[in-house]
Amino acid sequence: MELIHYLSDGFFTEEQLLAVSGIDAGELAALQRRAMMPQASYRLRIDVNCDSFFGAHQEHKQLVYYAKGYASWIGLLQSLGGEADALRVFAERYRARLGQLRAAGLCSDAPKLGAGLDQHLVEEWRHFLEGTYGVCTKTGLPEDIASKELATTIIREIIGKPGEQALSMRDRVCLTLAVDLLDTASGQFAPHEKERSSRNLLIDEVRKTYQL
Repeated sequence: MELIHYLSDGFFTEEQLLAVSGIDAGELAALQRRAMMPQASYRLRIDVNCDSFFGAHQEHKQLVYYAKGYASWIGLLQSLGGEADALRVFAERYRARLGQLRAAGLCSDAPKLGAGLDQHLVEEWRHFLEGTYGVCTKTGLPEDIASKELATTIIREIIGKPGEQALSMRDRVCLTLAVDLLDTASGQFAPHEKERSSRNLLIDEVRKTYQL
């Protein structure tokens, strides 16, 4: 199945994540209960029906998949005291990445990335813990999340201008940079998700429409 190949290539099963991180299932569950560690990004239920000379056989199993970047996040958590510390580190890394991108000339006037950033980070943290960003970013880590959010915001600002208004050279350059940034930060998405994904809508379609 194409979906299984996608998950096997791009993600860790829980068993793989535990082996790489050096913790057990109980420790992982405890970190998740303490709101420090993201939930799985994909849950796969497998129902197997087999017929052979010996008769019919059925197996039912659930597999969960985590972004590979979460292994480094688990390593970081060992030195933190609780959710407040984990959120602080998440926010510091997110802000630092935004600062790097602004210094490179990529910025937005959107309130959520300026005066409203503190509140926005609380929302981003919630999505992070839910495992959402393990799906839609390459690593699931704060740097890719910040890159994706800024790039997505810039792209929507530029393509949202009135249709009769031609893009200025500055807008075209900014759009190209933002789309390229989103391409580097964005996940590939599962086969059944691609058509509705931000990768298709804000990278592939934008490149085609604006000939970037």
